[in-house]
Amino acid sequence: MPNTTAQDVQEQIFSTIRKGQEVTLDALKTWVESVQSVTAKIPSVDMPFADRLPKPHDVVASTYSFAEQLLSNQKKFADEVLAVTSPLIPGEDSKSGK
Repeated sequence: MPNTTAQDVQEQIFSTIRKGQEVTLDALKTWVESVQSVTAKIPSVDMPFADRLPKPHDVVASTYSFAEQLLSNQKKFADEVLAVTSPLIPGEDSKSGK
């Protein structure tokens, strides 16, 4: 079944990506510990208006929310394109696109 092969490949890709992410996180943890040992000795600097900047978590959440909406809209568009063009695809009828 073609879907099984495609699903296997997707799972391998996701697994590889996750392993890379884990290695990156481990490296970042080590880096943060090193930087903290150095920055503990440096006096902090007061930045005017820093409290008005968006928090990093908010930026990430907002960006991914936008990306999810964009991807959802693109999927809907692709489905509509397939529905409209399905009469031109051999062996397809106009209702099989959905």
